[in-house]
Amino acid sequence: MSKILIPVDFSDNSNNAIHYACQIAQLGGQELDLVHVFSSHSNTYLNVKGETALNDPRVPEAEQNMAKTISQIQQEFLNIKVNGHFKEGNLYDEIKALTNSIAYDAVVMGTQGASGLDAVFIGSNTYDTILNTTTPVLAVPESATEYKKNNVALLCNFKEAELVALEQAIPLFETDYRLILIHVNTSDKPIKDIDEQFKEWINKIESELGISDISYIIKPQALFMRQKETIAQAISSVLLDEQVDILILTKSKKSVFRQLTEANVIKKLAFNIQIPTFFARVLK
Repeated sequence: MSKILIPVDFSDNSNNAIHYACQIAQLGGQELDLVHVFSSHSNTYLNVKGETALNDPRVPEAEQNMAKTISQIQQEFLNIKVNGHFKEGNLYDEIKALTNSIAYDAVVMGTQGASGLDAVFIGSNTYDTILNTTTPVLAVPESATEYKKNNVALLCNFKEAELVALEQAIPLFETDYRLILIHVNTSDKPIKDIDEQFKEWINKIESELGISDISYIIKPQALFMRQKETIAQAISSVLLDEQVDILILTKSKKSVFRQLTEANVIKKLAFNIQIPTFFARVLK
């Protein structure tokens, strides 16, 4: 059975990510692994579970919260199997260890606040997980309470990694959605040339992945207050105009995601994505 891994801290945005993942699993049949990581540098949890007479209030509280969370899931989503796990250490390291040992369809992580992915990158552990994990990561902002996949967008530079990203997303989203390919024309290439690229690219996606409802948008970098908008601003405007439900990003060296992170755009809070975003696995 395929699985989804969800790091949990029992906060509102963590619970929202769990609920979102449950909606995916209800349709896709995945089993859910919830993991709570104690961040202390001592082996507190392991000591408490052993014979040592320690009394750390975090442990019984976390166990109660985990049991309550699993009970709520089983009451609302009757056919989903849920497992609870506890780990001690660094969030990124523990997620990496779990994903290295188990083939998860994705890691689903909640983001803090209404600013979507901006909040993801405030925490270095989460940023490292997205950038370096060998498993796809689905970041779910607090505002995304209902799982919808009517319109799924892919940032497109006509790279092979984008096909791999779409393939990796199939276990979660399948192929029954409208795929919107978004290309930001940063080099002012002639539109007719890009149109030809899109025709070939769409045929390739249809034949290799079975996605049939595909459209594309060529976005110029418009001027605002006499300055050219950033790639992030151009993307955000398209996502809003097209009412995109889910965004798919690749993390290969030549991807738009890499351009954004290397330009420090996201950490400057300029990439205000407020929709669930699927970060494909790093390519070797």
